[in-house]
Amino acid sequence: MILIVDDDKSVRLSLSLLLRSAGHQTAMAASPEEALESLRVSRPDLVVMDMNFSVSFTSGQEGLELLQRFKVLAPEVPVILITAWGSIDLAVEGMRLGAFDFVTKPWQPHAMLQRVATALELNRVQRPAEGGLLRDGIIGNSRGLEEVLQTVGRVAPTDAPVLILGENGTGKELIAHAIHANSRRASAPFVTVNLGGISRSLFESEMFGHVKGAFTGAVTSRKGRFAMADGGTIFLDEIGELDPGSQVKLLRVLQEHTYEALGDSTTRRTDVRVVCATNADLSRMVAEGTFREDLFYRINLITLHIPSLRQRLDDIPLLADWFVKQYAERTGTRPRRLTDAARRWLQTCPFPGNIRELRNMVERAIIVSDTPEIGPETFAGLSAESAPTAVAADSVAGARLGDMERAAVAEAISAAGGNLSLAASSLGLSRQALYRRMEKYGLK
Repeated sequence: MILIVDDDKSVRLSLSLLLRSAGHQTAMAASPEEALESLRVSRPDLVVMDMNFSVSFTSGQEGLELLQRFKVLAPEVPVILITAWGSIDLAVEGMRLGAFDFVTKPWQPHAMLQRVATALELNRVQRPAEGGLLRDGIIGNSRGLEEVLQTVGRVAPTDAPVLILGENGTGKELIAHAIHANSRRASAPFVTVNLGGISRSLFESEMFGHVKGAFTGAVTSRKGRFAMADGGTIFLDEIGELDPGSQVKLLRVLQEHTYEALGDSTTRRTDVRVVCATNADLSRMVAEGTFREDLFYRINLITLHIPSLRQRLDDIPLLADWFVKQYAERTGTRPRRLTDAARRWLQTCPFPGNIRELRNMVERAIIVSDTPEIGPETFAGLSAESAPTAVAADSVAGARLGDMERAAVAEAISAAGGNLSLAASSLGLSRQALYRRMEKYGLK
């Protein structure tokens, strides 16, 4: 099947008629969004796509951006670019980004069919089998998780920026690690930055470094996170917490790959792969004006949606057994075993804190139990403040994300006995990020 992407209906129809006359099956898309959706539904053998999708833009940049998305999501599918605004520079750039061929409008039918036939024939060459995906610490085989990992396998070898979305505790950092571990940068540093825990006044120093004497208290020079990650991957967690001023400074680095250390006028270059994560609705924040639109589009060339634990019920027994094994290895205690009934009981819990909450719950059960086997009665016997309550599936599906996050924060604070540092650590948050959530939800 050949996917035709052009905003001009007459072009789509004429090209489809030409290809069908030669015995090819075709599908059509009028916009980049339709094309990407079509690619997710079924994998074409070839893509023939326009370079411009709006009257006001004739530079070909829209087509180049869509080409990059195609080559990340389906690197094995050849792409032929077509445009009425052809130029040598545009052709070279398109080929550099992975296009198979470049055709200017109006095309010659015979020449177009020849190029299509050549692309299809060369794409039939068998490729050697690829090695398995490195997924250290990522436990589960549910459909939702496997779909995420398949995309990770396609994205990792590229340098495309990735935005990871998901609730707290779903394993966004593990997915970021997997992207790095399966990339050509795997031997270089992987640097994690929790943006929710960096104040506006410290952002430049933390991210770009500072020189001695740059400010009061700067008694020595310090490398920033971008310098630490040079050649590797920088993981910007909780990017939705970044204030507008810091967003501008981050955007410049992502656009120009340059920065200056605080107190120094020397421009430095950085070569990093950027992976971001958040549980915030960035699209809504862009609409409200609290998150820059240009930064949003800069970081989300590829977006991964991590399913919640409520959407991965089949993975709960696997995860629970993994946490039991990890706990025994970490503490040097005798290994325990969860009964089948206990595993089934865990599958009835909503887990607003997701995998992190499941891990805490399993470890609490191990601590309070003195038997080789842990049954459902052990979990059920945990106090209401430190264990979730089983609810109906339809109730869980209808629960609001904010309500679940509030419940997870309240449960963590209660389980930590009011120790906010411990509660923040169990949630994977900084104290400042925890304070913001407490204020947001009216928690004392």
